[in-house]
Amino acid sequence: YIFRVCFQDSFQGEVLANFAQNDLGAKKAIILQDNSTDYAVGLTEAFESVFDGEIVSKENFSDGDTDFNAILTNIRDKDFDVIFIPGYYEEAGLLIKQAREMGITQPILGPDGFANSTLVELAGADNVDDIYYAGHFTPNSENPKVQDFLKAYEEKFGVEADSFAALAYDAANLVLAAVETAGTTDSKAVTEAIAKTTDFEGVTGTFSLDENHNPVKSTFVIELQDGEEAGNTVVSPK
Repeated sequence: YIFRVCFQDSFQGEVLANFAQNDLGAKKAIILQDNSTDYAVGLTEAFESVFDGEIVSKENFSDGDTDFNAILTNIRDKDFDVIFIPGYYEEAGLLIKQAREMGITQPILGPDGFANSTLVELAGADNVDDIYYAGHFTPNSENPKVQDFLKAYEEKFGVEADSFAALAYDAANLVLAAVETAGTTDSKAVTEAIAKTTDFEGVTGTFSLDENHNPVKSTFVIELQDGEEAGNTVVSPK
């Protein structure tokens, strides 16, 4: 009875490792890990399993931390090409701000936990250069379905929808579509209908569900420059 509409953490960890070495040419990486969550630990493991280069250093922080000067001082003078921060926007925004203010200019990679406008607010737009994160959707999409969703969401709530709102929208519509297919709200029948879903067209992409109830879908690697989306790379599952 459990399904998900977001890609798995292992997938985005692997995507970011490949992006770092193939698109950014990184051979040496530093990991700044939130070691208080399974989310971040799992992302780190996935990244390390794919990254062919050297992990120069791995530093830990915890959910709720606000002062990262000690760990940034530890890495500032090391030789590395990219920083991977598996964590959420609350800590990542402050990490980016403090890193850039310390003169650390290397590209910073992050997971879908970066996908919130608060990241830029905390970091300061001037500090948000060469930031890349795995995203479920982009508001710059020309897909009419995405643009209609963004317009309706902002009209109702007064703010721009982020990827978490988009995922919630797709999850709700996936269930509604399954109810229509099943012709009933009986939970067993709806579950069976969801499990047979193929080529569902959501605002986060078109996907089918595999035998483990996970979506087979693409992801975006979103590029931020000056606090704004400057581009994105679509990465499809193998």
